[in-house]
Amino acid sequence: MIGSSSVQLGRLFGIRIGASPSWFVFLFLMIYFLSGQFQDVLGGSDTEAYLVAVAGALLFFVSLVAHELGHALVARRSGIGIEGIDLWFFGGLAKLSRDSRTPGEEFRVAGAGPAVTLVVCALCLAFGFGLSRAGEFFDNVTFSESSTTPALALASWLFTVNAFLFVFNMVPAFPLDGGRLARAAAWKITGDKNRGTRFSARLGQGFSFVLIGGGAVLAFTIDPINGVWLMVLGWFLGQAASGAVATSDFAERIDGVTVADLMDGDPVTIPGDTTALRAQEDFFLRYGWEWFAAVEPGTGRYLGILPRVRVDGAVDAGRPILPVADLLDAADARFAVRDDEPLEALIHSAPLRDLGALMVVDAAGALRGVVTVQQVRRALGAAVDAA
Repeated sequence: MIGSSSVQLGRLFGIRIGASPSWFVFLFLMIYFLSGQFQDVLGGSDTEAYLVAVAGALLFFVSLVAHELGHALVARRSGIGIEGIDLWFFGGLAKLSRDSRTPGEEFRVAGAGPAVTLVVCALCLAFGFGLSRAGEFFDNVTFSESSTTPALALASWLFTVNAFLFVFNMVPAFPLDGGRLARAAAWKITGDKNRGTRFSARLGQGFSFVLIGGGAVLAFTIDPINGVWLMVLGWFLGQAASGAVATSDFAERIDGVTVADLMDGDPVTIPGDTTALRAQEDFFLRYGWEWFAAVEPGTGRYLGILPRVRVDGAVDAGRPILPVADLLDAADARFAVRDDEPLEALIHSAPLRDLGALMVVDAAGALRGVVTVQQVRRALGAAVDAA
C-alpha cells in the first residue's frame, strides 16, 4: 500500500501526509544544531534556545509540506491522482499517480511548489519587518545579531532556509523543480517528452557531480558534517537523474504500445443494480475472487471496484437487497485507465501495483477490458529482449 513504509502524520485536503524513519532522524539533528545557533543569537537559557529550535524545525517541515501541497493540489486540478506526501531525510515528496501529459501540465505542477515557497518567504519577511527594522532582520538572517527576540529569530531563520530551498530547487537539474521546468521547456521546444527528460536529466547528473565534489572539499577542509551531507545528497540526485535517462530511453522502445494492446476484453462484471446477496452468491461464491468491477446496467459504464468484504459486510449486517452500486467508494475510480494510455503510464502506476490489475475504459467511461500486472511485465520484458 502507498505510504506503508512511512508513518502517517495526518491528512490535508484529503491528501495523506506521512514521514519516513529518516525524517525523524533529520528532525532530531536539526533541533540539535539549531539549539546551538539560537543560543548564540538569543543569549538566554538553554531551555529557551531548545524550545525555539523545536519550533523552528517543526515550522520548517510545515513549509516543506506546504511546498509539496502546492505540487499536489495543482496536479490534482490537472486530473493527476495524488497518492500522498512523504517527508524524508532530504525534504518532501509528493507522490503522483502518473507523469504529466503535456509540457504545460508539467510546467504548472513543477512551478507550484517553488511558488508556495516564495509566498512563505514573503510572509516571513513581512512578519520580520513588522517586528524590527530591515537591518536588524537581515542581521538575524545571518545570525550576526547577538541580542534578539525568539519570534524575530524564528522569522529570520525560516526566511533564510526557505530562500535557500527556493534557490536550490530552481537549479535547472532533474529531479529538482528547476529541472522539471527545464524539462517542460525542452519538451515544448522539441515536441518530444523523452528528449526533454534526457536534457534535464543530463543537467541533473552534472549538478550531482558538482554537489559531490563540493561536499568532498568541505568534508576534508572546514565543514565535515555539511560536506558529507552534500555528498550524500549529490549521490541521491545523481541516481534519480540517471534513472530518468534510463527511463526515457526505455520509453522510446515501447513508444506506440497502448493499454488497449495489452488488455483482456470482456471481463466478468457485476451490474450496479445487483443486490448484495445476488452478488455474493452468483459472483463471489461462484468464482472465488476477491473483487469485481461494477458497471452501470445498459451502458456498461465503469462504476468502481467492488471488494468481497463490502458485500459480505452488507449481507451480514442484514442488508442483502442493497444494490452493490451503494457499496462502491469514489476512491475506486483510481483503479481505471483509458484504453489509449501508453504502456509507459503503467510502469509506475501505484493503483496497478496495489490492486494487481486496472479496469480499462474508453473515452466515454465504458468498461472495455482489464489489464494486469503480469501483462505489463510481459510487455516490458519483450521490449527488453528486443533491445
